This record gives sequence, C-alpha cells and structure tokens, in this order.
Amino acid sequence: MASSHGSSPVPRPGRDGMYLKERDAPPPRCRSLRSLPDVCPKEPAGEGRGLCDGPSVVADLDRWTVFSSKVNLPAALNDPRLAKRESDFFTKTWGLDFAETEVMPSFYLPNITKEHFAPYLQEMAQRERIHERCKTICPNKDDVEAVSSNNSNHDKSKAELEQVPKIFMKPEFALEDPSTFNSVLPWSHFNSAGGKSSRDVASSKLLQEKLSHYLDVVEVSIARQISLRSDAFFHAMSSQHDLQDRLQDTQRAVAVLRGRIAAIDRVTVQGPLRALRTNLTRNNCVKLHNKLKLMAAVHQTQPTVQLLLSTAEFMGALELISTTKEVLQQELQGVHSFRHLGSQLCELEKLIDKMMVEDFSMYARSDLNRCLRDEPHVLEKVPSKVVQDQSSVGGTRNQDQSSVGGARNQDQSSVGGARLQQRDSASGYTETSISREQSYMSGENMMPSDLELNRVMNTLQELLHTASDVSHDRCVKVLTARAKDGSLERLSSADFVLLSQTVEGFVRDTEDLSGRRSASLRGALQSQANRFVHRFHEERKTKLSLLLDNERWKQADVPAEFQDLVNSIADGRITLPERKIPGTEDRKPTEFLFVNGQKYAVVGTVLLLIRIFLEYCQCVNDIPSIATDMLTRLSDLLKHFNSRSCQLVLGAGALQVVGLKTITTKNLALASRCLQLVVQYIPIIRAHFETKLQPKQYSVLRHFDHITKDYNDHIAEVSAKLVAIMDSLSEKVLSKYEVKAPMPSAVFRNVCKQMAKMHEAISELLPEEQTQMLFLRINASFKLHLKRQLSRLGVVNDGGPQNGLVVVDVAFYTENVQVLKSLDRLDLNMVEIWEQKR
Repeated sequence: MASSHGSSPVPRPGRDGMYLKERDAPPPRCRSLRSLPDVCPKEPAGEGRGLCDGPSVVADLDRWTVFSSKVNLPAALNDPRLAKRESDFFTKTWGLDFAETEVMPSFYLPNITKEHFAPYLQEMAQRERIHERCKTICPNKDDVEAVSSNNSNHDKSKAELEQVPKIFMKPEFALEDPSTFNSVLPWSHFNSAGGKSSRDVASSKLLQEKLSHYLDVVEVSIARQISLRSDAFFHAMSSQHDLQDRLQDTQRAVAVLRGRIAAIDRVTVQGPLRALRTNLTRNNCVKLHNKLKLMAAVHQTQPTVQLLLSTAEFMGALELISTTKEVLQQELQGVHSFRHLGSQLCELEKLIDKMMVEDFSMYARSDLNRCLRDEPHVLEKVPSKVVQDQSSVGGTRNQDQSSVGGARNQDQSSVGGARLQQRDSASGYTETSISREQSYMSGENMMPSDLELNRVMNTLQELLHTASDVSHDRCVKVLTARAKDGSLERLSSADFVLLSQTVEGFVRDTEDLSGRRSASLRGALQSQANRFVHRFHEERKTKLSLLLDNERWKQADVPAEFQDLVNSIADGRITLPERKIPGTEDRKPTEFLFVNGQKYAVVGTVLLLIRIFLEYCQCVNDIPSIATDMLTRLSDLLKHFNSRSCQLVLGAGALQVVGLKTITTKNLALASRCLQLVVQYIPIIRAHFETKLQPKQYSVLRHFDHITKDYNDHIAEVSAKLVAIMDSLSEKVLSKYEVKAPMPSAVFRNVCKQMAKMHEAISELLPEEQTQMLFLRINASFKLHLKRQLSRLGVVNDGGPQNGLVVVDVAFYTENVQVLKSLDRLDLNMVEIWEQKR
C-alpha cells in the first residue's frame, strides 16, 4: 500500500491543537521521477470504464494496481525490528510518512549544513540576551495577574478544603465502620433516653448544617477543577469526533478497495485458475479411466485362466498369471479390492501344477499299464547269452507253484505296474530280469528276485515319504487358514498347549512310520507358537501393570492356596496345580508368607506375580520349543515389575496414581521385602529353564544375572532411602541442640522417639539382620551430625560440666536404642562423637 501527493486532503493537527484541513497544495513542478500512486485512486470521471465493466489487463497496464504498493501494511505491522509495538500506526495519518522509510535526497536542493546559519546566529545572539534580561526585569502584566489570581484562588480553595475534617478524605472512609460512624455522628448530640429536647434539636440542626457546609465546599472545589480543565475536555471530545469521521472515511476507502480486489479476482484470477483446475481434472480422469480399464482386465484374469485350463492351455494360463502378478505389484499396488488376488493367483499356480502332475501321472500310468501281450514288439529282445537253464530251479518252482500261484496272480496287477515303472526308470534291463520277463510271458510262475524286491521296497518307501509330506502340507494349510481368521489367536493357554501336543504327536508318528524327519509342520507350529507367546506375555504384562497401578503398598494377608503353591515350589514342583486343592477354603489366611523358614510380609501384587511366572514355567513344560522365547519374555516381565515398583515407591509415583498421601517408611520396607522374595525365586526359575534349553542356548541365561543385579540395586536404594530419612531428621533436630539443663534434652528425646517409630514400622517387615544393619547406618549418621554440632558448640571431652551434660544425653540415647527389639546387642560405639586429641 502507498500514498501519493494526489490523495484527498486529510486533517492534520495545527499549532493550537485544533485539527484543520490542509489547503490544496500548488501543483508540483515537472520532474523526471514519478510520484507515488494513491492508495485508493478516485473513480475515473466521464471517460474511461466503470467498475461494472471489470478490469482489463491490457487497458490497466499503466494504472495503479495493488502490486504498485511501496508500503505493505502487514509487513509494517509485523516488522521484527520493532519491539513491543514501538510504532503508533493506529494514531498516524495515512500518507507518505505512514511508514518509517528512508527518503531519497533531492537532486534539486543543496546540502544545508550548520555553517549556513552561523552568520544569523551571531547576529541574533546579542539581541536574544538583551530580550531575556528585559523579561526578567519587567515581567508581562498579564502573566503576573494570571499567576497572582491563580495563586489566590488556589490558596482560597486550599483554605476552604482544610475546614473539612481529614476523616472524609481518607481512602478507607466507610460509614459501615462503627468507629467511623461514631466519629462523624457522635452520640453526644442525641439524648440517650430517646427524648427530643430543644438542646438536642439544636445540636442536630447544627450538625446537619456543618455537614452541608462541608458538602458545598467539596462541590465548589470539584466545579473549580472541572472549569480549569474544561478546555482539555472539550478538546478531547472534538478530537474524538474528528477521529470517528476519519475512521468512517477510511472504512469507505477500504470497502471500495476490497470491491475492486474482488473484481480483479473474479475477472483475472478465477478464470485462469478454473482452466488450470479443469485441465488437471481432465488429466486425472484420463489416468483414472486407464487405471479402471487395467483393473477390468485384471478382474477378468481368473475367468480367462479357467477358460484356458478347460482347453488344457497350461502355458498360456501360467503366462497370464505371471503378467497379472507383475501388474499387481507395479501398477495396482495398494488397491484394496485386489488385496486377495495375489494369493488367489498363487493358489491357481499350485492348481495348475497339480493338474499337470495328474495329467502326466495319468499318461504314465496308462502307458505303463497297457497289456504287453498285445504288443510284444515293445519288449527288447533277449540276448542268447542270458538264456538260463530252466532245470536249475524247475523242481522247486513246481513244488511251490500250487501254494503261491494264487497269491501271485492276485498281486499281479499291483506289483506288475510298479515293477515295470521301476524297470523303465533304470538304465536298462538286467539279464536276470529279461529272462524272468520272458518266462512270465511264457506263462511260467516265478518268484521275484532280491533286486526286484529291493526296487519295490524303495518305491514303496518313496511313496510313504511323499504321503507323509503331503499330509504335513495339508496340516500346515489348515493351521495357516485358522491363523488368518484369528481362531488360533483366541485360543486359551490350555487349548493351545493341547493343539501343540496333538501336532507334536502326529509329527512323531509320521516320522516313526516313514523314517524321515519333516520340519514343515513343526515350523508352522513354531510360527504360531511365537504369536501365542507374544499374546501370552502381553496379557500378563498388562495384568501386572494394572495390579501395580492399583497397589496401595500395604501388607496383604496370604491365602492358603498361595502358601501351598510356595510349598510345592520348595518341594521341586515348578508347575501350577491342575485344580484347586480341596480344604483350602476352610483354612484362614495368614499374616506372612513362609518360604524356607523365613517369613515375608508381601503385597497382593507379588503373590499374583509368583503365580504368573509359574504359568511361564508351565508353558515351557508343555511346549519345550518355545523355551528361549519364553525366557526372554519372562525376563522382560521381571524387569517391568522392578522398574515400575521403583517408580511408584522410590519415585513417589503412587501419590498420583493411587492417591496415597505420602510414602511412609512402612511402604518402603514392604517394597524391599517384596523385592527380596522375587530374588529368592530367580535361581529356581533359572534352573528350571536350564533343563529345557540346549547347551548352545545357555547364553540366554545371563538375563537372570542382570535381573538379580537390578533387584539387589533396587533393594540397596530402598535401604539408603530409609537411612536418608533418619539422616535428614537427625541433621535438622541436632542443628538446634544446645548443651544445657534439664537432661535428657528435648532434642535427644525427639530423636529417640523418631528412632522408636522407625523401628516399629520396619521391625515386623524386615528380617532381624537387615534391621540391625539399617540401625547401625542410622546410628553412624547420627554420630556424625552430633559430632559436628558439638564441634560447632565447642564442647570437648574434658570432664567439664558441658561434657557431663552431653554424656547424660548420650547415655539416654544408647539406652533407648538398645531397648528396642533385636537391637539389645548392637554396638553403638558412642565414643566417636568426640574429637580425638592430637
């Protein structure tokens, strides 16, 4: 946006503060430089086009457009160089000086410097000094009178206002306040008996007149102040009206400008944009049409393949399937309606493969099962050197002919085909087989040779292997189909274990029958087992997370079934009971969980954690092939319990998650004991998994070593936190310790009281050895802070009075600590509180 010399006159402030409109400036001299165009050019008068005709790119080439702007309003308002709105844009007059732009120096004006004014300043300096001296000697009469009148009026107003009591001028003046009300309207002016005497009436009237006088004085003073500032008030009103007029003019100019911009957008912008959009739409429609034609051609692939297969055009069908696959991968990738076509084409390829195999087998069987007596020329001629003497075997064959003739004739159709097929696959006929064929053709009954029997047995073994592979492939297809519709994902743990056992039994039976190991069905089952392990782990990890998020870290009772479960683990049975043991309902829950003679105070989440990792061990027992994967998932579960419990207790996350008011020492001790229980079972779990792994897989057992270290570190952090609590308390209390009677001092009484509370909170939860170690560390911290305080107070072990008072406090502390349970034999060694003499 820009302004020019030709813009409409705008009111500018005059010398006396009044806003006057400028007169029309004289026409500028002709220059080579062009003046800035107006922001809102006036409508053309008479000649030219009207706004209704719309702008024209050709006719408006030299006219002002929005692109001719020299000052951009958004750019001026968002100038990053101006901090905190340093510009007064909304109070400026629109024009050349609206924005702070650098003005180019005029080529027609000389460069004026201070030296040009030096003669004038020298000439006027003497006159100015004389004028200033005269002003001080003879001041202006009007100024003196105005000053004197103002001073007199001010003094008079001030004297009148001083008559008003100061209480009325206070900002906190309020008649609701009883003291203020009594000061303004004292009860001495009224009769306490409630009567109306002449004195009371006079006093009341006098008080009323006094208050009215105060009101008049204040009102006169306010009126005087308003009269003094009337000029400024009316000036502000006139400025406000003038500002409103200017805003209306600006609004009309902006409306005209917006109308013209809308016309430009409608005529010169929307048309070309519409043409571009239409061209883009046409190109998209062409691409879509081509894509739809390609999809229609691909859609006809299956009927075309069926038609080709009906005429036994296998090569054409396979080529069509290959081309369609390539189109699906390159040009139709991601089309939702063809998401199953790729698998369908693969199935068609397999179908064509089977059809070709069946046709080939049918042609081979028909060729091999033809009657050889009708076509004797097919058989090779028997060399004369291989004719055998029939009398070496004639007698024996005649003896057995009657017994085995019938059976051989029954099996002739089945064995003959296999013999001929095996004989055709060999490089040539042996001499013995040729002679036997000749004998068979002559009608003589003969027993097959050992070589022929071996060939038949080998053929039958190959057929058995093929049948085993086909049965495994069919089972794999069934598993894959079930996996696609999600049936295997919805199986429970027991059902999947039953499926795994069934498949494993079938594989073992086929391997025993065929004598060859097959990995296809086991591989498919392993793939489904991996999915089962993932779902199995995610369910239990989610369950554990929900239990931890709702755990309030309070000691829970131990049901009888969990105690029995722990006892069974101690007996070496790392499995879950098949059904609930009868009689456990009648047994009452116990306060502690007993493991190997130790009692553990636990929370409910840890009891369920024991059952969960037993479920992992049970799955490994049922499906040994998933041992490695299940071990990794179980280690992840144990790490999750450790890290999440650390966040909730040590990190105080339970305050927000569960809503606990504070994390107490009892919560900390209980969390430590739960971690110790899990550490107790990690070696047992490791030994169980070690029996299910191959020796080359033992490297994964190192996960348990890392988990044990993490748990022990967490237990040490909890112990350090318990010591830190008492350490901060001792430091805070002992900083106020002073060695003076009475004894024992209040400081030592407070410390012993806190020690007793700490012991009461943790003694029933932690084992005796750990409690003793904690209090030894707490005692060492206490001695350190006491030693520093005694050194600060200047108390030494010199047998003096202050030393005796400290000894009494220390003896009181030692007695109170050692009287606590299991701390009676604790060596506190309080001699260390004194500075050693050098």
